[in-house]
Amino acid sequence: MLRFNLLLCFLFLLPGKHLFAQNQTGKRYKIDRYNSIYLPLGEISFADKLVQFKVGNPPPIKKYRDSTQCLHEPNYRNYQTPNFISLGCGGTLTVAFTDNGFMNLPGDDLYIFEVGPSREAAKIEISQNGKEWVYAGKIAGGKSSIELSDAGIDNETVFYFLRITDLKELCRSISAGADIDAIGAINSVIKLTINADVLFDVAKYNLKETAKESLDSLAKIIKKVDKATILIEGHTDSDGDEISNLTLSKNRSISVKERLLKIFNNYEGYDFEVKAFGESTPRFPNDSDENKQLNRRVEITVLPPKDYYENLINK
Repeated sequence: MLRFNLLLCFLFLLPGKHLFAQNQTGKRYKIDRYNSIYLPLGEISFADKLVQFKVGNPPPIKKYRDSTQCLHEPNYRNYQTPNFISLGCGGTLTVAFTDNGFMNLPGDDLYIFEVGPSREAAKIEISQNGKEWVYAGKIAGGKSSIELSDAGIDNETVFYFLRITDLKELCRSISAGADIDAIGAINSVIKLTINADVLFDVAKYNLKETAKESLDSLAKIIKKVDKATILIEGHTDSDGDEISNLTLSKNRSISVKERLLKIFNNYEGYDFEVKAFGESTPRFPNDSDENKQLNRRVEITVLPPKDYYENLINK
């Protein structure tokens, strides 16, 4: 069975002849009259599901309490138009990213589109599963970007949930608390995990015929982004010797890469990278047949394109 880290099943309904986007996926969004911010994966980079909203006390007036206004791309026009959510004094807002995740990569990782005449301070926390939370940073005084490395976040974990808590700096207002228009992942990624048993026979690295259909479907997800780095990582269980497992995971990753290159017809918008881990990074203890099956996997991560990071370095 094909296993995905994200709830992306709806994307398989895309037409079979889905073409690459005509315009570059990356998009620039206005912050104010003079400034803007670039998100390499464009519109899919935004939080798109409300998990929970706990209005603070005192609360904002009713028209500023529509919590869905924080989802998707920013659309703030002016303070009088209620197309943003005010948290209230000490209020909390929890959202999820369902068609992408985010992680600690070079440069700023998140941008909170806080709006209105005052920019109230708020605490930002992130989570992989919506249960265990880690501190990610603070927005205050017009600073709305978050760099996860500042909070000691590792550069391997993909996160899917974000929580904002107002820090009670400005409570006497009709829009009390932080005013949030959108929540964007600058370093947005799409991570997919495929059970290796779906793709390969035991101890083999040539793709099964049935695996090609699975990868064809997966390619439709990748095609939502027309320019990216595609990282393919191979993993095995602990059966067999370590060197053989490392070689097997490398050859399996190369087989997946070659199939995707064929599907994309050597489309130049993608840079492919292959990494082999063998048995070194299990997801579960290799103490049962079920766990071993879960550890035998190929992980595909769609990352912002290389030239985005090259531009960061050259600034």
